Parts: sequence; structure tokens; C-alpha cells
Amino acid sequence: MMRFMHIADVHLGAAPDHGYIWSKDRGRELWETFRECIADANEKKVDLLLIAGDLFHRQPQQRELKEVNYLFSTLENTVVALIAGNHDYLAPGSAYLNYPWNENVVCLFSSECERVRLPELKTEIYGFSYYQQEITAPMYDSIAAEKSDYFKILLAHGGDARHIPINREKLSNAGFDYIALGHIHKPQVFIRNLAMYAGALEPIDCNDIGSHGYILGEVQRKKVKLSFVEKAHRQYRNIEVPVTEQDTTFSVREKIAQRVRQEGNQHTYRIALTGARHPKFCPDIREYQKCGRILEVEDRTVPAFHLEELKRQYQGQLIGDYIESFESGARNPVEQKALEYGLEALLYPGK
Repeated sequence: MMRFMHIADVHLGAAPDHGYIWSKDRGRELWETFRECIADANEKKVDLLLIAGDLFHRQPQQRELKEVNYLFSTLENTVVALIAGNHDYLAPGSAYLNYPWNENVVCLFSSECERVRLPELKTEIYGFSYYQQEITAPMYDSIAAEKSDYFKILLAHGGDARHIPINREKLSNAGFDYIALGHIHKPQVFIRNLAMYAGALEPIDCNDIGSHGYILGEVQRKKVKLSFVEKAHRQYRNIEVPVTEQDTTFSVREKIAQRVRQEGNQHTYRIALTGARHPKFCPDIREYQKCGRILEVEDRTVPAFHLEELKRQYQGQLIGDYIESFESGARNPVEQKALEYGLEALLYPGK
């Protein structure tokens, strides 16, 4: 049996949530989670560590490569295979190119697809690296594995229009036994039982919602058993908090704080306030951002106008006439907003 770990998009050197007080901690967490993956590889007796691009968030520095190489040196029986992606592409003079890696590290740093044979694992690894930030050509369409009794792996990075678009059908017929994909940050199956995006090891920005970690594979008689291992220290989560006519600044703050406690204080949130608020109530966004790791609070509430009551109260006056002007038929979203904004201006001009 051969066991492999597939990671991608580690983005060492990134500073997620730049401008927030916890940003430096997040940058250090990327390194810590990567270190923990190396420890897992030893604990789980992984034979092969596959890194499908963007190990670094930008051009790596010599001292950073030294740190990574040290971690690779702590692997007891694991071969490391990596490619450079669009973020850590091999620019002229890149520190990647001439770095003296440990003997257990295999770098597929050619701009054309190359093959590395690992006879002790009866495995072949195919792949190539980025030499520029964008590659629009579908370069994986023309790659095919050579026939042999070896287990054949493709390390690949891309999947959108600007970063090597990938044709599922062509890739599925290319003769590989496993395809380790990088670039898309959400872990997902690309081709069932064949190609997987490991996703970002740690979420990098607010769009990387959900669980993050790595793929663990076990190979027996060229059959692959795959599982996802959650590893990230925290998640980005989007939550909605309902607001009513009775709510106040502090009652809404407590609702948000309660949801954050329920979901987990370690996570980072985007909050959407929903529902119908009292027309004179203005949500205090800055106050709500004190409730935890809050990236953004979006006010989607609408004023709770009781139109029939207002129409009776202001019959024959400007406000009553204004309400009646919107009653000719079903209101579209723009007309509804115009009604709400107009009533707020008329009823509460000093708000």
C-alpha cells in the first residue's frame, strides 16, 4: 500500500484580513498549519506529499525556503513533490530555482510537462510549473501518461480562463490514476474517483468559506481511496441576524454576539442584518464589529412601515398621497425602495 497527502494553495507569506488587528496572527497560522501537516505526514506514515502549486503567496525569500526545507527534512519516510503555481511562479532570479533542497524533495520546475519516476513507490509523477502569473492556454489538454504498471499522478494547477482552463473529458482520458489539483480554494471533487481540488490549506479570504484541510489517499493495486482531513484553525462564515421593530442597538449586538458564540469565537464572520426594523432605528455597524472577528456587517433591513395605518393617519396630506401613488399595481424592487426612502424622508427628516 502507498499513502499520499495532497495539499495546495498554502500561500505562505500571505497576511489574510489585512488591516484588521488579527491579521498578523493569521499570517503566522498559515505557517503553523503547514507545520502541522508535516507532523501529520509522519504520524500517518505518508509515503508521498503532493503540493499542487502556490505553496507561497508570492516570490519566496531565501529564509522562507530554508524554513520550509527544514520542515521537509523532518519527514521520516516521505518524498515531497511540488510545482510552482500562479502566485509563486518561477520569475527570473526566483530563489526557488537554485535552492539546495533536501534529497527527499522533487521539484517539477520545468515550463513543459516532465515525469519523475519513484521506483521505491512504483509511482510516476507528472507536472510543470508556472513561469508567469497567467497562462490562458489549455496546457493539460495535450498531456497524457505513458503506459506502464506504475501508479501515475498528475500535479496540476489551474482551472479558470486566466490560469490554464481544464477540459474534464480530456483530463479524464489522459491515463492518470490520480490528479492532484490546485488553484481553486474550495475543496471539491473535479472528476469522481480521479481528480480532486485539495482547496486552500487555510482559508485566505472571506470567499473561502467552509472547511479547509488536505486530501489523504491510500493506494492498493492501483485503486485509490480518498478522504478529506479538516485541518484549518478557523473558517470564514456568513451568517444572517434577524432584526425586528422592537430591536435596539444593544439588543442587535447581543443577537450577533450570541450567534458568534454558538458558531465559534475562533471563526471570522460576515454578518447580514435582515428583517423589518423600526423606521427610526439606525443599525450601529461599528458597535456590532466589537462582537468578535467581524469582517463586515451589511444592513439589509427594511423599515417596518404600516402603510394602511399611515394612509388613514395622513389622508389628504402629502404622505397619504405619496403612499397612494404607489398603489396602482404590484411594486417592483426599485419602486419598493423609492417608497421606503421617500417615507423615511417625509416622516423622519432629521434622521
